[in-house]
Amino acid sequence: MSRPNILWYCTDQQRFDTIGALGNAFVKTPHIDRLVENGVSFIRAYCQSPICTPSRSSFMTGMYPSRLRNTRNGNDTFPENPPLISKLIADSGYDCGLIGKFHLVSAGHRPEPRLDDGFSYWKHSHAPRDDWPEGTHAYADWVRENGGDLDAMRKSDTRVDPEYHQTKWASDCAIEFITKERDQPWLLNINVYDPHPPFIPPEEYAAKFKAEDMPGPYFQSSDLETQKGLETVDFQGTAEDPEAFQAKDIQAKYYAMIAQIDDHFARIIDVLEKTGQSDNTVIIFTSDHGETLGDHGLLMKGCRFYEGLTRVPLIFSWLGKFVQGIQCEGLVELLDLSATLLDLTEVGVPDYHQGRSLRPILEGSESGSKIRESARCEYFDALDPHFTGGTGSFGTMYRTDRYKLSMYHSLGLGELYDLENDPWEHRNLWDDPDHEKIKSQLIQESFNTHVCVSTDVGSKRVAPM
Repeated sequence: MSRPNILWYCTDQQRFDTIGALGNAFVKTPHIDRLVENGVSFIRAYCQSPICTPSRSSFMTGMYPSRLRNTRNGNDTFPENPPLISKLIADSGYDCGLIGKFHLVSAGHRPEPRLDDGFSYWKHSHAPRDDWPEGTHAYADWVRENGGDLDAMRKSDTRVDPEYHQTKWASDCAIEFITKERDQPWLLNINVYDPHPPFIPPEEYAAKFKAEDMPGPYFQSSDLETQKGLETVDFQGTAEDPEAFQAKDIQAKYYAMIAQIDDHFARIIDVLEKTGQSDNTVIIFTSDHGETLGDHGLLMKGCRFYEGLTRVPLIFSWLGKFVQGIQCEGLVELLDLSATLLDLTEVGVPDYHQGRSLRPILEGSESGSKIRESARCEYFDALDPHFTGGTGSFGTMYRTDRYKLSMYHSLGLGELYDLENDPWEHRNLWDDPDHEKIKSQLIQESFNTHVCVSTDVGSKRVAPM
């Protein structure tokens, strides 16, 4: 059997509970729903950091951010080792393409430096703005070449014209790539910027979702007291009653952005089918991390580990090769997506890689009911004497089947939730004497996981002393 093509679609800041076929009655995702029906959905998949750069760095290398030493947004450089999985796959004979965001190092105040990434097709686009120098962002160049003015459109009442939108452009590029004549398998990593803030969908999509029809965020008044106790821990903004920032309106706009993604995702799938490539193409849909979206009175992201922020969609489909219509409840990390890509492309998973291949589950030889004993997420933002933007917040999440422990290190602060009885994390049990024993157990397990998994012990041993 020839090695399959890989269509890897990664959105930006899309939470797990935003797909119709997986239980959301308010969003409109008919084409992603079809992928769910034809494939395997891992419904408890967790990112390894709740912000962009460390999360993307982790799944592009197969290492936890702290092990990789790339733990925050804004980093100047990227480690030379290990190689990116795209480089390994390209070196094995794949034609690899990148469309949209990459963000393994800082794209602030400069174009993002190119790495040894293995991509022969490179259509880079970070934040969809007009202020990028010519020749550094393919999307911005494309808008200008076609007579568009992104800044003007973003500020208008109707927002960006759908014909000029980054999501549309990304699908145009994808169609160009997958219809190229070649005699080798391909991997295409598409990274649209939506539904990342600002929440400004085109008016024709926004009109389909009304604030008054939205269910609103997961919020209880007690959440504000919890967040007050964490106000020294880094986050984009402070907690408020969701009505103060019109959370239902933001939710409607967020769903509108996802609806636009769904429409353009469908264009790519349609071309795969029309060109006869769908039978030999693995399709993956995921995101780098989630969005609080008003839950607990919070908006956007930072050093917190709530379900909406750390849990992401992860769907695989390969018609005729993978089982269909399965929703796996086992705990999964995006590191496992990374390992699965290396397995499917027959590159092999290196010894240093910290993920595990999901291929046996996808092919039906193993159940997905129990995959990992725990899932880990990290936020390490060390203060930098040369830059005043860091906060020095250090946080880790240790999530088991039933409990989630979040610790904010050096501050003596933490959160403990019984997700079986409190799935949306409103009752913090950190100081509850009845849960002192399980808290101590989880702290020990989390510490052991960090030491045994994230610690780099150096080069291989060649002698006993």
